[in-house]
Amino acid sequence: MVVLTDEGSRAEIVPERGALVSRFIVEGEPILFLDESTLADPTKNVRGGIPVLFPAPGVLPGGKYTADGREYPMRRHGFARDLPWEVRTQETSRVVLALGHSEQTLREFPWRFEALLSVTLLGSALHLSFSAENRDSRPMPLHLGYHPYFHVPQANKAAASVETDASRAWDNRKGAHVALTGLELTGPEVDMHLLDHSMHGTTLERGPGLRPVELAWSPSFTTLVVWTLEGRDFVCVEPWTAPGGALQTHQGLLTVAPGDTFASEFEISVEPMARFVR
Repeated sequence: MVVLTDEGSRAEIVPERGALVSRFIVEGEPILFLDESTLADPTKNVRGGIPVLFPAPGVLPGGKYTADGREYPMRRHGFARDLPWEVRTQETSRVVLALGHSEQTLREFPWRFEALLSVTLLGSALHLSFSAENRDSRPMPLHLGYHPYFHVPQANKAAASVETDASRAWDNRKGAHVALTGLELTGPEVDMHLLDHSMHGTTLERGPGLRPVELAWSPSFTTLVVWTLEGRDFVCVEPWTAPGGALQTHQGLLTVAPGDTFASEFEISVEPMARFVR
C-alpha cells in the first residue's frame, strides 16, 4: 500500500489492485466508500475506492469487439483495475504508477501502450492525472473512465443529489434511452448514463452532516454515470470519455495516433471543515 499525506488529509493507493485509490480521508472524514472484504479477496472485483476503467468502461455487448477483422474479448470495465501497476516514483503527497502492454493485455487489446497514473494529494483535494502513450504503429482507440464510490449513507440518499444539466440518459437497468428530469437516488438500483452533461464537473451533495464533494475533469470526459444500490452506503459518480460499449460501437471513441499521448485530469475536493456550514 502507498500512503499519501498532506495538511491533515490522507490517501491510500493499492498498486497491485489496479492502482486503486482505496481511501481518501479529510480531517478524519472518509470521502470514499470501501467494502474491505472485496479488497482483501483477490478473486473479487474491489467494490469501493476509485477503480480505473481502461480500456473499456462498461460492458461490451456480447463481451467482445472487432479490430482489424478479428474479434477480441473484453471484460467488464477493462483490465486496468484487475492488473498490478508499477510504482515509478513516490513522494509524501504524490505517487506515479505505470501499466504497460503485456502478452495478457494484447490478447484483449491488440495495441502496445504505456499508461501512467499520477495521484497527488493537495490538502482537501485529490488530483488524478492519467496518460496513455500509443507505442504501436497504428491508431489506438482510447476509452477511459473512473468509478469513484463516494461515502453516502443509505439514510442520506433521499437528501443527496448530483448536479447536472443533462436532459438525455441511457437507463442501464431498463436498457433504454430516457428523458432525464432528475436523479432519484433512493431506488433499488440507479444506473443512469447521462449523455449530454455539458459541465466539466459536478457537485455531489451527500446529505445531512457530510460535506459536499466537488468534482472537476478534462473536456475529454463526455459521459457521466451515476450508480447506487439500495442498502449500500455509496453513490458512484463516474466520468467516462465515451458511452459504454464504445470499442464496439465507436460512438464517442477517442483515438491516439502512433507515438502520441492522450492526457486527462480528474480532481475530487471537499471544503475544509472550518468553511463548511450546513
